[in-house]
Amino acid sequence: MEILTRRYKKLLHDIDTRFHRRLYYEIDWSQPLIGIKGQRGVGKTTMMLQRIKETDPTGENSFYASLDNLWFADHSLLDLAEEMLKRSVEHLYLDEVHRMPQWERQIKNLYDSYPELHIVFTGSSLLIMDHSIGDLSRRVSMFTLPGLSFREFLMYEGYEAGERITLADILYSHEKIAASISSRLDILPLFHKYLETGYYPFYKSMKQNDYYSRLEHTVTTVIESDIPTVENRIDYETLLKAKRLVSIIAGSLPYIPNITTLAGVMGSSRSQILKLLDLLDRAGIIRQIFSAAGGPKSLAKPQKILMNNSSLMYALDSPHIGAARESAFASFLSADHKVGFAKDGDFMIDGRYLFEVGGKGKGFAQIRNIPDSFVVADDIEFGFGNKIPLWLFGFLY
Repeated sequence: MEILTRRYKKLLHDIDTRFHRRLYYEIDWSQPLIGIKGQRGVGKTTMMLQRIKETDPTGENSFYASLDNLWFADHSLLDLAEEMLKRSVEHLYLDEVHRMPQWERQIKNLYDSYPELHIVFTGSSLLIMDHSIGDLSRRVSMFTLPGLSFREFLMYEGYEAGERITLADILYSHEKIAASISSRLDILPLFHKYLETGYYPFYKSMKQNDYYSRLEHTVTTVIESDIPTVENRIDYETLLKAKRLVSIIAGSLPYIPNITTLAGVMGSSRSQILKLLDLLDRAGIIRQIFSAAGGPKSLAKPQKILMNNSSLMYALDSPHIGAARESAFASFLSADHKVGFAKDGDFMIDGRYLFEVGGKGKGFAQIRNIPDSFVVADDIEFGFGNKIPLWLFGFLY
């Protein structure tokens, strides 16, 4: 227990509270059981420690522990709770719960046995969290933390980025908004830096090569550890195919898959390829885009596949800029909107708005005369009419 306490006190002392993610203000922290899931490295631990430091500066009424600590090899969460109640701790913050066997049962028992404790927990394996949560879902207030938006990246870099902007504001007032922002920031170099490294906050603490190496390791961990945990009959050869799929997608133009052809090339069945794509999507490695007009059957085959975010693309390959742009656009919109595929453009958002994404010379030829259609252009500071700068969508959250 002493080593857990020392670790907690050091982390609390070192935590920086100057910058907060949007989700920090959206969580109702008074709820008795709160869960936060998100990819490895998006800032879940930081958010919990910030909450402690701002509501309990001495840390005496709260306790933080990461469940990958060796102490939990011989102790349960109930053991921890008993010790905390002796110290009059009221708030328990548990990090990386997916590392503990039957974590959802232990959290449930903790919640049921000690109603006087307020519990916040995080998990970095999206696959394991979704696979295991079960009955706990009726008790927990669950939230998902994405990576940094471009707006949050600017704030993290120390710039005054302002409040988040709604999609309606971007579509119909973008000229005024973009002019105001770009007048005080050298926006395009900052946005290109964001595309390359800005999605995961830990970019700031390491060199670019080390940052990319860590992201490569994250992908490997998902494939070699998370997927076998939820698919216990999967074999090593299939995991190698999953790695190959990621490599193909990372190095492609926006990937329009022919599943039957892809299955033949990889020596797999069509159903196996679709299963792997689904697992990689749910793990936050890739993003499948399905037909916006299709019914439930459309979920069987994605119309387009992108990496989950542009930082992952740059870490795994030297990406085609078109794919990086589309990946960033989809990540911005997916936080609060439904992103679908449209045959006449690149994306259909919320079943209504059609978007074509490209460089600064991108025109309207492909979507001319289609209602509610827009061109999203990179490498422009501000647009005109229905042509909108890509970077501005990074202010949606």
